[in-house]
Amino acid sequence: MPKMVEVQNIQFYYRSDKEEITLALEDITVTVEPGEFIAIIGHNGSGKSTLAKHMNALLLPTKGDVFVKGLNTKDEENVWIIRQNAGMVFQNPDNQIVATIVEEDVAFGPENLGIPPAEIRNRVEESLNIVDMIEYRGKAPHLLSGGQKQRIAIAGIIAMRPNCIIFDEPTAMLDPAGRREVISTIKKLNNEENITIVHITHFMEEAVNADRVIVMGDGQIVLEGTPKEVFSKVEQLKELGLDVPQMTDLTNELIKEGIGLPRDILTVDEMVMELCQLK
Repeated sequence: MPKMVEVQNIQFYYRSDKEEITLALEDITVTVEPGEFIAIIGHNGSGKSTLAKHMNALLLPTKGDVFVKGLNTKDEENVWIIRQNAGMVFQNPDNQIVATIVEEDVAFGPENLGIPPAEIRNRVEESLNIVDMIEYRGKAPHLLSGGQKQRIAIAGIIAMRPNCIIFDEPTAMLDPAGRREVISTIKKLNNEENITIVHITHFMEEAVNADRVIVMGDGQIVLEGTPKEVFSKVEQLKELGLDVPQMTDLTNELIKEGIGLPRDILTVDEMVMELCQLK
């Protein structure tokens, strides 16, 4: 079985209107397995969104290659299939919603794929059920909350039956309630639908849910591992200008005060468990 995404030694340069060239990615190699949940974090300008856009051929590498299910993104004949396999959800849901009724918006992608009408109706219903928005199928998207709009945008991608969904900071413009809705949906897609997830985020608590965390800085990968492995490196992350999950930060401060706790605590439940075991 081919890898879901293979990024092989890529470099990418941005060229400005003034012909100035900026190196955005330098010698990046990443492999994403089918069904995996990857979180990519980094400060603004670290290259994480640029990397995400290479994973469904929105950008093409200046050097190196990107493969999606074995298809090279540089081959124009592959682009249509690649974007069916790897859908993308962006920061602002208003930029992805194109129709005036929710179910018409979700149907837009499959219609453009030439799917028969009966199958489109099935896909719309299934997708809205997955994101828990079926009761809003006849509503106008502009009347929904930010979190609900983002879930509709996700449903539109699901209706195209991708194997992988790339989320480029999907909660950046949402309030805490909206963020919880979207993160719950992302976890459900991975756990119940077995959809491969690549989640670009600057909220550290969101990265805790991933199987693997990739930390980027200045266009390079500077750390990679499980959430426990990555977030235990508190000082290194702070030197990169990044926060850590609140419980990890609290753990670090308690350890400095002489309290015997493991350094890899990530959640409130883990903290409670460890504190209850202290004598």
